[in-house]
Amino acid sequence: MARHSVIEDTPPPGVLIVGAGFIADHHGAALRATPRARLAGIVDVDAGRASAAATAAGGVAWSTDLGEALARPDVDAVIVCTPNMTHEPIALQVAAAGKHLLMEKPLTITVPSARAVVEAFDAAGTVVMAAHTHRFYDYGRAVDDAIAGGAIGRPVFARLAMLGGWIWPDWRAWVLDPAKSGGHALHNGVHLLDLVSWWLRDEPVSVYARGRKRTAEELRIHDYLEMHVEYAGGASAVCEMSRGHRPSTIDRRDVLVAGTDGVLQLPAEGWGSPLVTESGASLLPPQAANGFAVQLDAWLDAIADPAAERAMTPADAVRAVALGVATELSIERAEPVTLDEVMGGVLA
Repeated sequence: MARHSVIEDTPPPGVLIVGAGFIADHHGAALRATPRARLAGIVDVDAGRASAAATAAGGVAWSTDLGEALARPDVDAVIVCTPNMTHEPIALQVAAAGKHLLMEKPLTITVPSARAVVEAFDAAGTVVMAAHTHRFYDYGRAVDDAIAGGAIGRPVFARLAMLGGWIWPDWRAWVLDPAKSGGHALHNGVHLLDLVSWWLRDEPVSVYARGRKRTAEELRIHDYLEMHVEYAGGASAVCEMSRGHRPSTIDRRDVLVAGTDGVLQLPAEGWGSPLVTESGASLLPPQAANGFAVQLDAWLDAIADPAAERAMTPADAVRAVALGVATELSIERAEPVTLDEVMGGVLA
């Protein structure tokens, strides 16, 4: 995605970050590194945390009152990095204020609330995008570029595994409460579900999933997920997501996409991706970029030209929520769940 220079007479949009956790640090770093936007301030319910983050960012404005911050004339857009259960009310407040929004995934934790958010931004005439950052990481773009270029023909199967260790500070973390996070499928599983659907270029129709509590039976979420997705055009995908592997420092990612004309495989380590076709084997060139910076550019592109094709559409964000919800329901019922059921009969 091309970067665009800032017209000298037009000040770059001011972006407010809501939530001062570790993900906000990544978004803030991307903002400070681009001339296309500026960090206008930080909002957090904890005054000490908001103040400390604002000081670390160079002394920008901070507040504990989102309404007050949204009313400032120098705030044009918002990046939200708060717990999942807060996403809908914050998004609706941002839409009502007429600001653009980049929402950390998932967009919300239910399909009706995701739709309500999209409708609110449609009515306001402003841009909403879910921050599914893996679409903008090197490996995500390298695989998609190869598929788009016809390297493996029509993709018919994908396998994606992300195996990691425990990352949460303690048992009180909001992520471990499914009422707050939506469950592990909505918090972390959506990374994989969104990616394979993007790569396969097909509409998901059902999910059959299994969850395990690898760390301890006392967990209220499944920290290990197996998700099998079937698609309208006949493709399928198998996703494996874990935050319960040992040692806790493990960080393994495996990618395989099979098509009618070849197989693309990304090794667990390194960026040289093997591509195997009837013509032989070759390597995809590595790509090096900051995923948060690339994602920020895509959002700013959408703000600059709302009519242009988007790298992550509102429909994509709603579909990701639906896939996460279907996964959680499938685990609960021990049977496949259709997207038609969780989407209420509307798949687009």
